[in-house]
Amino acid sequence: MDLIELDAASHTGVENMREMLENTQYTPALGRYKIYLIDEVHMLSRFSFNALLKTLEEPPPHMKFFFATTELRKVPVTVLSRCLQFSLKRVPVAGIQGHLGKICEAEEGVTAEPQGLAALAKAAEGSVRDALSLLDQAIASNGGNVSGDSVNAMLGSIESDHVLGIINALASGNGSALLAEVSDLDEHAPNYSEYLDEIMSTLQRIAVIQLVGSGISEEEMAPLEALSKSLSPEDVQLYYQIALHGRRDLAFCRDYRVAFEMTLLRMLAFRPADENMPPSKGPVRRKDYVSRSVEPAVDPQKEISTHDTIQDWGLLLQASKVAGAARQLAEHCVLKTAEDRRLELVIAEEYVHLNTQKIRERLQSILTEHLGRDVAISITTGEPTGVTPAQSRRASEDQRMRTAREAIESDSTVQAMQVAFDAVLEADSIKLTKK
Repeated sequence: MDLIELDAASHTGVENMREMLENTQYTPALGRYKIYLIDEVHMLSRFSFNALLKTLEEPPPHMKFFFATTELRKVPVTVLSRCLQFSLKRVPVAGIQGHLGKICEAEEGVTAEPQGLAALAKAAEGSVRDALSLLDQAIASNGGNVSGDSVNAMLGSIESDHVLGIINALASGNGSALLAEVSDLDEHAPNYSEYLDEIMSTLQRIAVIQLVGSGISEEEMAPLEALSKSLSPEDVQLYYQIALHGRRDLAFCRDYRVAFEMTLLRMLAFRPADENMPPSKGPVRRKDYVSRSVEPAVDPQKEISTHDTIQDWGLLLQASKVAGAARQLAEHCVLKTAEDRRLELVIAEEYVHLNTQKIRERLQSILTEHLGRDVAISITTGEPTGVTPAQSRRASEDQRMRTAREAIESDSTVQAMQVAFDAVLEADSIKLTKK
C-alpha cells in the first residue's frame, strides 16, 4: 500500500494528479517512504505538471517520486531540474538469451533450443520484460518446446534463408537466381518493407565482419562469413544505400513486389562490373555505371564531406527527420550551393516570415547532427531557381490528399490553434483512411 502507481498515458488530466497528491500528506504504513511511480510521465498534461510542480519543489520527507519515460524531451525543464536522471540501457541480445536459458533450465518440462531463445531475445528489442512475455507465449503455444521453428512461426519472423539466398544471388551476379528468389518469396505474401529491413541488417553484419572482424555472435557469423568474402566492402555499402532508398520509395508504388524487385535489380545494374563473370549469369552491365576508380556523378558544389553527399535537398530533409517549424522553413527553400561546412539556401519572399533565427538554428542543429559535422546555414530571399520540396510534395499528392490538406489548412479551429499556440501544421503527418 506504500507503492502507488499511475499510468500517465491513461490518466493525463489534472484531476487525476490532484487526487493522487491529496494522499501525499499520509505517512507510509509499513516502510520508510511512500513511493509514487508515474509511468510514461511525458503523457501528463501541462496542467498536471503544474499541479505536480509544487509538491516537487517542497516534497514531504516521507515521499519519493519515480518517473519513467521514453520521451525525456517532452518532460518540462522545470520538472527535470528537480529530478535525478538515470538512463536505462537496452540489454544486449546475448544477455537476454542467457537469462531466458537459465529460466528454461529451471522450469520442468520446458526444452529450449538456442535458435528459439535467440529469436525471442532479438524480438524483445532490449527489454527483459518483453522477452519474458514472449517466452511465456512460446512455451504455451508449443507445449513447452521453445524451438527455432516454433518461435519464428509464433513471431511471424522473416525466413533468413530467403534473405541469404537474395544476397548470394547478388554476390554471384546471378539475375535469374535473384528473380527466382523473389518469385518464391512472393508466394508467401511477404511484407516487402520488412524484408528490405532484414536485407539491410544482414548487410550491416557483413560489413562488421569485413571491416572489424568481430562484434557479432558465432551463430550469426557462420552463415555470413562466406558472403563477407564473396562481396567487396564497396558492394556491401552500395547495396545498403540502394536498399535504404528502395524501402523509402516502397510506399509510393502500387505494386510492392515490383518495387522490391526493382530495388534488387538496381543493385545488380549499378554494381561495378566484374570482368571474370560470364555475361549470361547476370544483366548486361558496363563499367561506366559505377567504378571504384571514378568519382560518382554528383555536382561538386553539393559535396558536404567525404562521407555525406547531398544529391537531393528533399531527400536530405527526409533522411535527417527534420520536423515542425524547421521542416516548414526547409521545405520552402532550394539548395543553391553546398560547400565543405556551409549550405546556402534560397527562399521566396512569400515565405520569408518562416526564416527566424530560432527556427534557422534548429534546422542547422538537426542537419549538423545528421551529417556528423558542424554545418552553417545561410538563407537569402529571392526567387528559387528549382522546385522546393513543398512544391514537389504538392505535385505528387493525389486529389483526396490535396483536398484533405486544404480542408485542414482552411479549418477555422486549426487556424485558431495555430495562432493561440504558435503552432505549425505538419503536412506529412496527414493520413488518409481507406474508404
